[in-house]
Amino acid sequence: QVQLVESGGGLVQAGGSLRLSCAASGRTFNTYARAWFRQAPGKEREFVARITWSGGSTAYTDSVKGRFTISRDTAKNTVYLQMNSLKPEDTAVYYCAATGPNPLKYDYWGQGTQVTVSS
Repeated sequence: QVQLVESGGGLVQAGGSLRLSCAASGRTFNTYARAWFRQAPGKEREFVARITWSGGSTAYTDSVKGRFTISRDTAKNTVYLQMNSLKPEDTAVYYCAATGPNPLKYDYWGQGTQVTVSS
């Protein structure tokens, strides 16, 4: 099993920045990639960003490109999401996720952290 714990959410004004962290523990050795998803009230959960654990390749949804940066610290087994130029539409619960050996399936999820952007 893999445990994921997010932190760093909060309330920020539009145009501001936040950095989310996701610390992993447990059997993380076969994790292919980690990602951030988000879910706004009344909406479905959506993909935000992804990073492969070994090579550090990244991918982003179009709405956050140029504003958000996903990174990893392999020594700390932690993934980060740096969020700049935040907009009210970024308001959501942000979830960290990790794949197992299947790179297409996210088997592990954190509990989520609330991000609220005021206008």
